[in-house]
Amino acid sequence: MVSDFEHLRGHKYCLLVTYKRSGEAVPTPVWFGLGDGKLFVRSEANVAKVKRIRNDPHVRVAPCTARGKPVGPPAEGRARVLDQPSDEEKAEATLQANYGLGRKLYEGAGGALGVGTVYLEITPT
Repeated sequence: MVSDFEHLRGHKYCLLVTYKRSGEAVPTPVWFGLGDGKLFVRSEANVAKVKRIRNDPHVRVAPCTARGKPVGPPAEGRARVLDQPSDEEKAEATLQANYGLGRKLYEGAGGALGVGTVYLEITPT
């Protein structure tokens, strides 16, 4: 277990583990950005991981493959859904910095989330 998110630098995916009300862990590989010691993720607003975070902000993150196989140690964190446009702009900038043109091409090919998206900010605990 590590205490910050620097071990994610250089990776393209991280495993975001959220928790159901029962305490069951639910791992999801996600694209992410790092900035100011925090991790940022963009997601559709109505998906289960966002609902789980609203119920329980405790998360665990680890570098992983595109299929979600962990390739490094986990870190504990506390997630929140951003609700201010200025915070969302910062989050988007961190994602762009990590992915650049590849992400733009992916989104241009129909992978964009568009309307109904949220940004998650995860702080190490």
